[in-house]
Amino acid sequence: QVQLVESGGGLVQPGGSLRLSCAASGFTFSSASMSWYRQAPGKERELVARIGSTGSRTNYADSVKGRFTISRDNARNTVDLQMNALKPEDTAVYYCKALDLSGRNSWGQGTQVTVSS
Repeated sequence: QVQLVESGGGLVQPGGSLRLSCAASGFTFSSASMSWYRQAPGKERELVARIGSTGSRTNYADSVKGRFTISRDNARNTVDLQMNALKPEDTAVYYCKALDLSGRNSWGQGTQVTVSS
């Protein structure tokens, strides 16, 4: 059974930092592409960052380039999202997603990030 468990969300002031982590189990993590998405109230879910199975390829939404960094540890089955210089518009529920070799997408339950003074 695939499980993705996000952690690390919370309340932070503008300009601050947070590090999100996603712990994965139930599939071959080292073969999966992993992504972070976010969904703000009243908005569609959007891709924030993606990382390939080996970690050598990454993609970012234009809105977070230069501020967010996605990384993975295939020995620990985790994928992280380091978020710096946070802005109020980064406020959203952040979701971890796995795309495995069979083409199956799996989602975590999400973690709330609120950027506010």
